[in-house]
Amino acid sequence: MTGELTRSGAADLAARIASGEVSAVEVTQAHLDRIAAVDGSIHAFLHVDTEGALGAAKAVDALRASGGPLSPLAGVPLAMKDVVVTQGLPTTAGSKILERWQPPYDATIARRVKDAGIVMLGKTNMDEFAMGSSTENSAYGPTHNPWDLSRIPGGSSGGSSAAVAAFEAPLAIGTDTGGSIRQPAAVTGIVGHKPTYGTVSRYGLIAFSSSLDQAGPFGRTVLDAALLHEVIGGHDPADSTSLPQPVAPVVAAAREGARGDLKSVRVGVVRELGGQDSTGYQAGVLASFESAVGSLRDLGAEVVEVSCPHFGYALAAYYLIAPSEASSNLARFDGVRYGLRVGDDGVNSLEEVMSLTREAGFGPEVKRRIMIGTYALSSGYYEAYYGQAQKVRTLISRDFAAAFERVDVLVSPTSPFVAFGIGERIDDPMAMYVNDLCTLPASLAGTPAISVPSGLSEGLPVGLQIMAPALADERCYRVAAAFEAAVEPVLSSIPELVA
Repeated sequence: MTGELTRSGAADLAARIASGEVSAVEVTQAHLDRIAAVDGSIHAFLHVDTEGALGAAKAVDALRASGGPLSPLAGVPLAMKDVVVTQGLPTTAGSKILERWQPPYDATIARRVKDAGIVMLGKTNMDEFAMGSSTENSAYGPTHNPWDLSRIPGGSSGGSSAAVAAFEAPLAIGTDTGGSIRQPAAVTGIVGHKPTYGTVSRYGLIAFSSSLDQAGPFGRTVLDAALLHEVIGGHDPADSTSLPQPVAPVVAAAREGARGDLKSVRVGVVRELGGQDSTGYQAGVLASFESAVGSLRDLGAEVVEVSCPHFGYALAAYYLIAPSEASSNLARFDGVRYGLRVGDDGVNSLEEVMSLTREAGFGPEVKRRIMIGTYALSSGYYEAYYGQAQKVRTLISRDFAAAFERVDVLVSPTSPFVAFGIGERIDDPMAMYVNDLCTLPASLAGTPAISVPSGLSEGLPVGLQIMAPALADERCYRVAAAFEAAVEPVLSSIPELVA
């Protein structure tokens, strides 16, 4: 039964736990056994909380036995990205500078997950401080793609995406700053959604870029992702950027979309992202995208091409804005208040301790981005770089606004490439950064976007990105669910892992 339980989706598992067909402990143990069997090859997890997970599962079983009310995902296991602080569990953000740090409090999303009876299996690997597109920048070694262990699982949430794709967890939490939920979802063949900025709390999320960071769900189906979204979403007074709006009706939209009718939906193909002006995309990715657009037409959607002329500047703008904010946010890691401390021998000055700690604790990609950001914010260059990038961001938002006057959603490939080999791009930052070409515009504008599997190229998964206006996350889920119902499940053809 272990294999059958780990390959079941979250919605199915929740229903079976609620009915008493299986216990939450049985489901949790099956996933812990799966992790023990395959994670030596995948390296999705940095920490597995066996005792805590089984304890949470026992609490769900006790509540069910007493006739108490269960939440829609009670007893379902989840993998948590290690950028989300969790009380009493290690939270490293993939960095040596936070090695062995155990936070004294829970992030809001961690608390909401626990309050819903969801069983947290452990913390997943990631690019250090969420800076990367491959999970190779983790201080604890790379995560491997379950489709091909020689390839990357995307980043920065590659540990979370790999855990779901490898059937180690049916659900996971990731964070998305420039595409770090959607791109990993695409290259591992699962569903990942970046919510509207401000609709999921950032309280307790270790900050990379405060105006861009957004937590969101991973699942193997659109409905599973929607169910998790409704748990973690909603206003949080502890987060000054949290919006007061209620959670969008994403579960209802996913169920409606699964009926397969898109006759009332207008879909825009972005000319600059997979449309006729696109260059540099892998041929198989474009072929899969064209097929996906054809499927949307077959479902009744009206498809038109739209131009968003400033999307081409998103890459440059992002790599000024995000490093600038990182330069400010990461100044708190100084070897004084918490985390790693190097050189505190009574001889070195405070400034020397800070310098030695950061030299030892930060990896090369983090140092690169801090230096870029510090330069962009420096006297005499602020307006020329950071200020200009913010103006470009405004133009991108206006492109979205103009497009959504004509269409309900926009579509593109999620990534221009399938998963590439581990080590293939690690020494070429620009080659790495272009992985986020399609995902960056929605991040800069703060609008919601989802990646749903659209097929295979060269035997590897390809993702379809669906973008909607701010606060209209339900449109992403409706269109994604309709598309999902019309195409062959990608994960059904994943190679069987050998431990």
